[in-house]
Amino acid sequence: MFKIGEFSKLTQVSIRMLRYYDETGLLKPAKIDKFTSYRLYSSDQIPVLNKIIFLRDLGFNVSEISNMLMLWKDELIINQLENKYLEIEKVIKEEQERLSKIELAKRDITEKKIDINYNVLLKSIPSYPVLSLRRIVPDYYAEGQLWIEMSDYANKNNIPIATETFTIYHDLDYREKDVDIEICTPVARSLKNTGDFMFRNTEAVSIMACTMVYGSFKNIAGAFRAVADWLQEHNQYKMAGQSRQIVHRGPWNEECPDNYLIEIQIPLEKI
Repeated sequence: MFKIGEFSKLTQVSIRMLRYYDETGLLKPAKIDKFTSYRLYSSDQIPVLNKIIFLRDLGFNVSEISNMLMLWKDELIINQLENKYLEIEKVIKEEQERLSKIELAKRDITEKKIDINYNVLLKSIPSYPVLSLRRIVPDYYAEGQLWIEMSDYANKNNIPIATETFTIYHDLDYREKDVDIEICTPVARSLKNTGDFMFRNTEAVSIMACTMVYGSFKNIAGAFRAVADWLQEHNQYKMAGQSRQIVHRGPWNEECPDNYLIEIQIPLEKI
């Protein structure tokens, strides 16, 4: 039997780590001296300690190591190693994407691309006869799937998709999930409503604050900030109703996000 200091020297593992493995249950001392309370280890425990260090260095946590030690079989270990490989590969990809965003942010700051000026204009919006698809979707990114459904429905029913399509966001606040979205395409004729596909006239808006967003969708946040600043300066107006968004140029007709053109519309009323 070896005292913890002796076992530490023989295995090249610090006393601190041996105590940690004892506390977590990965490697209990072979014996506790009942008189001195010293931890005593056996040479038979060295192979187990080597397995712990091996798995720890590969990124496995205490719980995973504990399970693998109890069920140590070559097939199981190989399977766990493959899973860990995929897990680490995913993390590396996410971190590489984060690095790319950092590089892009640095370039944007250097080139002063972040300082975009958004002009807010007021205009009236008439009512439009539209084909609409309204649904509560998991998040804002799910809007693209609605447009795919709209396109399929329009093609099957010989309905041309207008270039000036738009989206109505029926929630009056920002939602992290369960977003109420209605996509609309102006139409020249109406057909019978089918399921979630509705033919209707949109509401006319007498005062709509509008601002154009040039470039990537990430610039939309800046546009909303510009509207917020404008409303603070023009406090005779307040927000009233559902906001809209028109993508004049987007992924379907522009390869480069820098060339996107998006219009944000927020209805107002005079106080």
